[in-house]
Amino acid sequence: MKAKLSYSEALDELTELVLASSSNTPMVLIDGRAGAGKSTFAKELQNRLFSQGDSLPRIIHLDDLYPGWDGLAAGVEYLNRMILTPLGKTGTASWQEFDWNLDKRNTWREFSGGTPLIIEGCGAINSFTKQLALTSIYLEADEVTRKSRWFERDGERFMAYWEIWSAQELDFYAREKSKELADYLLDTTVS
Repeated sequence: MKAKLSYSEALDELTELVLASSSNTPMVLIDGRAGAGKSTFAKELQNRLFSQGDSLPRIIHLDDLYPGWDGLAAGVEYLNRMILTPLGKTGTASWQEFDWNLDKRNTWREFSGGTPLIIEGCGAINSFTKQLALTSIYLEADEVTRKSRWFERDGERFMAYWEIWSAQELDFYAREKSKELADYLLDTTVS
């Protein structure tokens, strides 16, 4: 059975795991459906690790890898092929982030390890990444909370993409069983 944690317990547990790791680049995967709070949790974990550790952890946001609103699976494949595979083979990865305004890959990024790596976004936990990660957490929230967060973050003009994105999430999670692969579950629903 997966450990269901409170928000503060999850931050404490993951911080302790990462700081105790002997890995040069301990990897944490943060997954969940749109609006579950992944980016916020990743930033809070990064800050906690930085305040208690030796270096600022790197966050890779899958939002920067998806090639548009219909690109969940393609973004995950890009993560695995362009970042995680090279990082494992050579210790360095170079990739281009997707520019949503230009509708194409644009800015180059590089990472050579040596600090914790936090990967957050829909699809972060999959059969490939799970083998490489120190730990993983799946965030949940009810649909009302998730939609409200989506609206607050992206505005009304992006609400039209909710159904398109939601269908991709359902397909991806049915295939990859991300929630079942996670080490921890966290409900971020506002009560």
